[in-house]
Amino acid sequence: MGAGSFHWAVADRFVKVDDLGFDGPDAAFDRLRRSLETALALRLDFVLAPIPAAGGEVVRRLTDRYAVSVFPLLHGVSGEFAPHPPADRPAVVDMLAALHRTAVPVAPHADLLLPGRDRLEAVLRETGRPWDNGPYAEPARRVLAEHASKVEDWLAHFDRLAAIVGADRTGWVVTHGEPHPGNFLRTATGTLLIDWDTVRVAPPERDLWMLTAGFADMLGVEAAGDDEAVLGRYRELTGHTISADALALYRRWWELADVAVYAGELRRPHRESADLAASLTYLTGYLQS
Repeated sequence: MGAGSFHWAVADRFVKVDDLGFDGPDAAFDRLRRSLETALALRLDFVLAPIPAAGGEVVRRLTDRYAVSVFPLLHGVSGEFAPHPPADRPAVVDMLAALHRTAVPVAPHADLLLPGRDRLEAVLRETGRPWDNGPYAEPARRVLAEHASKVEDWLAHFDRLAAIVGADRTGWVVTHGEPHPGNFLRTATGTLLIDWDTVRVAPPERDLWMLTAGFADMLGVEAAGDDEAVLGRYRELTGHTISADALALYRRWWELADVAVYAGELRRPHRESADLAASLTYLTGYLQS
């Protein structure tokens, strides 16, 4: 359930253990702590926040690599990693507008850097010779070699957009980061926004792009609904002028971040597995789209 984390139901609690990774686990833990502290501090009725420990901590380190947090266990239904149905979008926009009007000093700030970029660029430089590090390595190498110029163009485009968006940070707000249907839990008492480990102070478009046709296009599905209706409603609620550059930045960020993860996984020594077979499928889908 969820990449990079493990979950258990324990009595009336939902226990989550996050994998902090090998590269900079201390910084990853600090971001996680601040994100969950932000969720708790928001005090919004649609936020499923962690339950603090007796000492007030919202997350505790188990080992150098793993950290645990605890949430209420609620019965409900969540959606999929897919576009929001048009009928749901007004309520989602209202939630995001309420979130974006808050101010929480502890919230971590987005840096507009691409995670895993160095590794991705290193992998691209290695596509000129065969890979023998696992059963999916050579197919991954071939698709990366074939589309290396596309990835390089995406990186250059990302850099141009990041420079534009990062030039003025006065309108940045507290964002969730991944407000797709899979992170909304419908319960008997209302709909909750869950999984707050991705909280960042960032442009509002970090959230809003997932309500646009660009998100559907990235997933290869037909867009439904009207972007202007969604963005216009948000504009009326907040007074914010939507930036096309920021919307484009976060689509490009998502594509490249995924490509970097999949390329890194498939370049490391590995064995046959369903997860890595899926990584190859997703990598190929991004690059051949």
